[in-house]
Amino acid sequence: MKLRLFPQENAGLELLSRMASQLLRGTGVMAEILGADPEDFDRLTEQLHQIDAETTDLHFALLTQMRTSFINPLPREDLYELSLILMSAMECLDASAETVSLYKLTGVSGRASEQLEVIGRQAELTASAMRRLASLEDLEEYWIEMLRLARRAERTRRIWVAELMREHKPMPYARHRDLADRLSGTATQLRRAATFVGGVLVRES
Repeated sequence: MKLRLFPQENAGLELLSRMASQLLRGTGVMAEILGADPEDFDRLTEQLHQIDAETTDLHFALLTQMRTSFINPLPREDLYELSLILMSAMECLDASAETVSLYKLTGVSGRASEQLEVIGRQAELTASAMRRLASLEDLEEYWIEMLRLARRAERTRRIWVAELMREHKPMPYARHRDLADRLSGTATQLRRAATFVGGVLVRES
């Protein structure tokens, strides 16, 4: 473990961890949407909008914390970049819910649930990893597992899109493909977070 000579303020890392945990909450709501009747889509989507808004509030709380803290566990630009990535992941997940609500999508492929399972695991791992950035402990395992999950998510997306092309006419295909792309985007953003952490490990080692 790399020794550090000065005390750390880890509030920024806690805020990043809470942002990742918001994604886990959002995944739960998205799972409800996929199993809901169309008349419940708008209500559940509004719940995800609220989680997205809370995530944005955490991002701005992190900006305030960085401005007022003399010592941060990582350079401010690293904390900021990670926060932006997590916020982008939440925006993709929120857009997934809105896609279902706007199009009143029913009969969604079980591949969506597979993607949500991956996203939930990614979010859980990321929430834990953010807290460990001060010491950089056990983050190699995090990066490797996130890479494995990202590959699984990408393979699921390819299979899902191929199935959509076989089973749907152009208009329904486009709508379901939009959902597939939004969920895939969420997983991709979480992979970006892990890749960024990998860069921090290389720089700080």
